[in-house]
Amino acid sequence: MLREYKALWSWCPSRSLLASIRSYQRSAGSRNPLRVATRMLAVLRHRFWSVVTGADIPLNTRLGGGLLLPHPNGVVIHPDAVIGPNCLIFQQVTIGLGRGGTPRIGGHVDIGAGARILGAVAIGDHARIGANAVVLRDVSAGKTAMGVPAVIHD
Repeated sequence: MLREYKALWSWCPSRSLLASIRSYQRSAGSRNPLRVATRMLAVLRHRFWSVVTGADIPLNTRLGGGLLLPHPNGVVIHPDAVIGPNCLIFQQVTIGLGRGGTPRIGGHVDIGAGARILGAVAIGDHARIGANAVVLRDVSAGKTAMGVPAVIHD
């Protein structure tokens, strides 16, 4: 979560978007009597930062801590996808539904600009997905996937 840290008044849209998602998820599981108000505030913040960033990341998406979105424009993540801790996702990435389900992405995965990860694929820890790659098969831990359709390299 330290990688997601943002000073209170600093302008960092991607981190503000992630902060609104984290705030919603905290308030959804809370027993605080003000949880409805905090949840509504988090939804409004999320809508604002979604428009500013141009990203489509639903509030109930399972995101691991330490997610980095240096350029969140055009990032689309399916609500059922699972993203592990300390991942790096660049602009125009789609992580979505395909044949059989949604992707499961391990920890410390780097996903290049314009990549598409579709279907019930598993991306192992420390894997790298090249720019504009279309991943339709599993990628083992530590491997690199590049091309259309993606070919796995060491």
